[in-house]
Amino acid sequence: MKIYFLALYFFVYGFLGWCTEVAFAGFKERHFVNRGFLNGPICPIYGAGVSLVILFLTPLQDHLLLLYIASVLLVTLLEGLTGWAMDKIFHNKWWDYSNMPFNIGGYVCLLFSLIWGVACVAIMEFIHPLIHKLLTFLPRPLGIGLIVIFTIILFADLYVTASEIFKFNRKLEAMEKIAQELHEISDQIGSDIYEKTVLAMETASDIKEKHRETLEELKERQQQALDELKEKQLQALDELKEKNELLQERRDAFKEHLEELRETAGDFADRIDFREFTEDLRDRSMELSEDMKTRISALRLRYQELEQKPDRVARRLLRAFPRLESRNHKERVEKLKEKIGKR
Repeated sequence: MKIYFLALYFFVYGFLGWCTEVAFAGFKERHFVNRGFLNGPICPIYGAGVSLVILFLTPLQDHLLLLYIASVLLVTLLEGLTGWAMDKIFHNKWWDYSNMPFNIGGYVCLLFSLIWGVACVAIMEFIHPLIHKLLTFLPRPLGIGLIVIFTIILFADLYVTASEIFKFNRKLEAMEKIAQELHEISDQIGSDIYEKTVLAMETASDIKEKHRETLEELKERQQQALDELKEKQLQALDELKEKNELLQERRDAFKEHLEELRETAGDFADRIDFREFTEDLRDRSMELSEDMKTRISALRLRYQELEQKPDRVARRLLRAFPRLESRNHKERVEKLKEKIGKR
């Protein structure tokens, strides 16, 4: 008989807890939000919590202070273990009290534990006697049938929800891999640009050095030619002063030759446009291969498809648990919550 009524208590208080959560969310959000973990109208943690309080704390019903303290401890333990277990199983933190004082791992906090204690005392004193009396009018065969039906539906709902959560986690993992690959491609492109830019600068520096050496060589040849000219002039003055006019002509011709050398050196310098050379190399380094462009486009398209089409259960859970935090894909989940919130 005790198991029979405990099973009924579980479903009744699980449903009432769901109604409470929906009413609170509706008042806060101004529209309907299914705040349950499951798809159906039930919050198992409420049903389990109240059933455990009834099972273990009924002997304390006449001692309100002890009932309150024991309720706070029992419900806190249940909420903490449930939050921890769901975190480990699904790799998601479904509620978070980290911003509340006196919290333990974000799973429980002192304020809400005290509130749950008050709620448990109120249930034991005022609500449960009425619920129990109403359930006694329920024919036992009908009650057992309802328990069996609700249990089957509950486990089916749990299976569907858990499957969708694992599927959602796989989708988040796929999005994470795509984002990582895009990041690696971006790093590779940046590295290639840097290496080619450095190469261009080094090449330009080498060309400038060669140009400088060429100009130095031209200057040396010019100086050598001048020295030879002076020597020849001295010899010519000593030996053939009468040929001064001829030497003057040769000197003029040589000056013209030197001027041509200077113009040749200038033309050589003008032909080497180092800035144009460097910019050309940089432009070529920015050009991506067609394969890489195609790969980037495909990755971005796939990421957008995954991001824009979360499953119905995933959308519902993200709305039901606005503080949900993914252990492995926090950034992806936050972006999905932003997209869902805008719709």
